[in-house]
Amino acid sequence: MASHRRPKQPSRTRVTVLTATAAAAVALTSQAAHADPKPTKSEVKAKVDKLYHEAEVVNEKANGAKEQQDKLKKQVDALQDKVARGQEELNTLRGELGSLATAQYRSGGLDPSVQLLLSSDPDDFLEQASALDQLTAKQAQSLQKIQAKQRTLAQQRKEAQGKLDDLAEVRKTLNDNKKKYQVKLADARQLLNTLTAAERAKMAADDQRASRAAGDRVELGNEAPASGVGAAALQAAATQIGKPYFRGGTGPNSYDCSGLTQWAFGQAGVQISRTTYTQVNDGVRVGRSALKPGDLVFFSNTSHVGIYAGNNQVLHAPYPGKNVRYEAMEYLGSFQFGVRIG
Repeated sequence: MASHRRPKQPSRTRVTVLTATAAAAVALTSQAAHADPKPTKSEVKAKVDKLYHEAEVVNEKANGAKEQQDKLKKQVDALQDKVARGQEELNTLRGELGSLATAQYRSGGLDPSVQLLLSSDPDDFLEQASALDQLTAKQAQSLQKIQAKQRTLAQQRKEAQGKLDDLAEVRKTLNDNKKKYQVKLADARQLLNTLTAAERAKMAADDQRASRAAGDRVELGNEAPASGVGAAALQAAATQIGKPYFRGGTGPNSYDCSGLTQWAFGQAGVQISRTTYTQVNDGVRVGRSALKPGDLVFFSNTSHVGIYAGNNQVLHAPYPGKNVRYEAMEYLGSFQFGVRIG
């Protein structure tokens, strides 16, 4: 007679594992279904351009902090030099006072009236007493000089310490901006790496069509230059076409945007300031319709600058990975205004 056994029920543990596995599979399927789609090439380019713009904003702030740091360093060095020389003068005055005190002590400690009674030569005593009065007057004068020098030194030390505190704060700002700049660039590279090789090649080709590199024929027209200085600056900048963009670069091997314009005008004999935010005040502002070759042109809330070259072309240092080149204005962001120098 065949035995009939009741089928074995799966254990509670096994049921739990199977249930959890199924739930995880469903969750993964759901996540895959709702995952963000891969950004298109145009979306990546827009995001990368935005990151480069943000990096340039940070870079110009860093340039300003660097310029401020250099000025503060010179001021601190000058103050510390003054303090050192003042301390030497104070030490000399103290030495002179010590010599006077020694001379007074050696002249004798008796009361003057007693010295007169005991003196065999009253005339000789009177001469000594006169000398003693002179020593006392010199002593008082030396004390006044010492007190004045001490007050001056205390003020100079206080001023130097204040400048040192400012310098430490500016250095921190500079370092913070450098870190932010690196983060922006890393984010841009990460975004570019989401594209295929073919998409990156297409983006590079589009970029090349928008710009004019060294050796390319550029139609600049025959517009009269803004000034002799502007024409000379534009000519100098043109000799740097093909040199790489580099954060903080001021030439002659690499440049950032404001570093190129500062260098170019320096070659023309005019020293302009270091950052885009200060170069906006280095000349007279002009609108787009009044632009002439040699004018500075500012874009994207004055975070980017180049030199107008004529026929809607700008000569500038673009952003990391690119070289100094001509580029049409419409590719440079929102135009702000021009600045004419000279």
